[in-house]
Amino acid sequence: IPAMGFNRQAGYEAARRGFSTATDLADYLVKKGLPFRDAHEVVGAAVAYGIRTGKDLSEMSLEELRQFDARIENDVFDVLTLEGSVAARNHFGGTAPEQVRAAAHRARQRLSALNTL
Repeated sequence: IPAMGFNRQAGYEAARRGFSTATDLADYLVKKGLPFRDAHEVVGAAVAYGIRTGKDLSEMSLEELRQFDARIENDVFDVLTLEGSVAARNHFGGTAPEQVRAAAHRARQRLSALNTL
C-alpha cells in the first residue's frame, strides 16, 4: 500500500507492553530446570504482580522477579526484552530477523513468479 505509513515508536511500545515476554520467561525457567507446569504458575504470579504494580516483566527489578523463583538470575533480562524475545525464535517461520528476511525473500520470489505469468 503506497500511502501507508508506520509509527515505529508507537509500534515498538505497543509490542513491548502487555506481558508479551511472559512465554519467554516460562521458557527461561524451563531451561533452568523448572517443569513447564510450575513455570507457568510462576509466570502467572509475576504477571499478576505486574498488573497490580503497573510494571511489565522487563521493568521489574531482579529482586522483584526473584521473589517468584530463586532460579531467576540477571541473565533473565536477555529474554525479557522485545529484541531478545524476537531473536529467540530463530527457526523456519520464526520472528528472528534472519527468518523474517528469508520469508520476505521467498515472498518476493513468489510475487515475481506470479508477475511473469
